[in-house]
Amino acid sequence: MGHPSVGLGFDAHRFDPTGGRPLWLACLSWDEGTPGLLGDSDGDAAAHALIDAMLSAADLGDIGTLFGLGSQAPGAGMHGAAMLEKTVDCLHGHGRRLLNASLVIVGQRPRIASRRHLAQQAMSQAVGAPVRLTATTTDGMGFTGHNEGIAVMAAALVG
Repeated sequence: MGHPSVGLGFDAHRFDPTGGRPLWLACLSWDEGTPGLLGDSDGDAAAHALIDAMLSAADLGDIGTLFGLGSQAPGAGMHGAAMLEKTVDCLHGHGRRLLNASLVIVGQRPRIASRRHLAQQAMSQAVGAPVRLTATTTDGMGFTGHNEGIAVMAAALVG
């Protein structure tokens, strides 16, 4: 195992204006009237930010390095949990492992507090390490404050 190192990740996606996609966030489906997030995969910005944080901590690039970009990329259509599991496999292949992670979800909706525990469990299960979530709004500022999408920041400790 390598020396412990911290990586940071960030991701943001717009809501699907057609409402035709389900919302996947933090490895959970949120069926509460909030539209899904646009993206080549399921749009799970929390999973994507955590992937970038883990890869950064291990000096293995970023989400595009592992999954590619665009609708024909290897990661296209994948769910966030499957992407996280593949990222963990990549870390293990390089003699590294996730020790823990923390994420902050920025947006007006969905309300994270009601399902925080389930989301933490789902993400922790996908990566095999403790994952903690917090959520905040931007008091009406920017695209998240105008309810146009969600942004997520993540920190990961990898050993």
